[in-house]
Order: sequence, then C-alpha cells, then structure tokens
Amino acid sequence: MVVRKRCLLWDWTNTANLPHAIEKLNFDGPFSSVSNWNAWSPPELKNRLPFRPTVRGIDQLTDSNEWGMISNDGHTIIHYFNEPERAVISPKKAAEMWREKMVPLRKEKGKKIVGPGCASDPGGEAWLDEFMKRVQEMEEPPDYLGLHYYGPDGAAAIQYIEKMHQKYPEYPVVVSEIASISREKKEVFAFTAQVANWMDECPYVFEYSFFGCMAKCADDFVSPEAQLMHADGKFTPLMHKLMNEQPIVNF
Repeated sequence: MVVRKRCLLWDWTNTANLPHAIEKLNFDGPFSSVSNWNAWSPPELKNRLPFRPTVRGIDQLTDSNEWGMISNDGHTIIHYFNEPERAVISPKKAAEMWREKMVPLRKEKGKKIVGPGCASDPGGEAWLDEFMKRVQEMEEPPDYLGLHYYGPDGAAAIQYIEKMHQKYPEYPVVVSEIASISREKKEVFAFTAQVANWMDECPYVFEYSFFGCMAKCADDFVSPEAQLMHADGKFTPLMHKLMNEQPIVNF
C-alpha cells in the first residue's frame, strides 16, 4: 500500500514559465498534496491533488483578494506563516492575528491549520516556543506542528523532528520544508532516502515536503544537488525517486 505523505513544493515560477512540466508528475504515487507558498492554487494542477494554501505573512491576512482565496475555497488544510522570525513578525503579533483571523476560519469553516514553519536554528525554535505558549494559553493551538529543517546530516534531521515532537506531543507534525544542504550528490541522496523513509513510517508525521521543485536554486544556501527540477522543466533523478519509490532506494 502506498503511504501518501509527500507534499510537492511546486514553485510559483513553474506556473509562470513551465506549467506543462507538472504533466510528468506521478499523481498516483506517494505525493499527497501540492503547495506553492501562496494563496492561489496552480491552475495546471487541475485539482488532481489537494492544494495547501499558505498564509505566508501579514499581507495574506490583510489583502482582501488573497484572504478571499484562503478563506472561501475548499482547501481543507492551511499553512500559517513561513519563517516569521526572519520576516520580523513577533510571536505576539502572530498570536494576535491567529486569534483574529485563523481561529474564526477554523471554527466557521472547519479548516485545519498548520502552525508557523520556523527555521530549525535557536532563533526559530525560540520564536515557535513563544508562539505556541501564547496560542495554548488562549486554548486555540494549531492542528499540526509546523517544522522546517535544512542540514547535511539525516540522523540530525530525524533527531530534531523527534525532539520537537517530544516537546509538543499533542500535535501531528507537518515538515513543510526539508532538504540536505550538502553539495555532494551521494550525501544528498542518502539524506533524502533516510529521512523520507523514516517519515513515511513515523506515526506522528502527517506530511512532509522536500525543497524544492523549481527550475533554478532559490538562493546560495540551497544545494544544487537537492533540486527536483532541471532548468528545462524535466524532473531530476531525485524527484523521480520521491514521486515513484517507496521506500526510496539509495544509490
């Protein structure tokens, strides 16, 4: 039986420049959903997988058009804030906006919400701890604990996810961004196979997303070896493993 926990991070630039590339996706494999860090669903997706809209920052809460897409559509799971500590959004402000916008959305429309995805460094962890304390005090915690992880060591990635689950055991985990930052192909493949296979089997991991399916590296921090798409829109060997293999066989 296929375990469907893998969310495809389909960058908005694909919709702009390479929408046809999605036709090569294995829609019947381990991918469970699609996200693009935006409120709008990629039209080329054609509802073939569930879409996970993202309240990326304050703008998505205050822009009537974007908030309308988030609040009035049929998407069942919404991501709240992407690395807000780096966008200089305080946990206090995030909790206030959570109470004002996200809690009514959940109560009135039955949406489930993934908590903020913070970086796995001390600053990100501290931000998340304060936010979780505030929303737990108002008795309106997220439905899922949102996490990010980047690093070269698969064992360290697993240890971080385990640590955060032990800290917040009440919530299923959504790892909304994860990838190896090694520049060595063998190390990237080993990381991806080890972590994906573990998350597929882990009972408290609900969904996870390897970064990322886009034609060009997002920045210098991202490893070219971890790319899931070539510049021409063709999928990389790593992407073929993620969309077809379970368990992923390292080579």
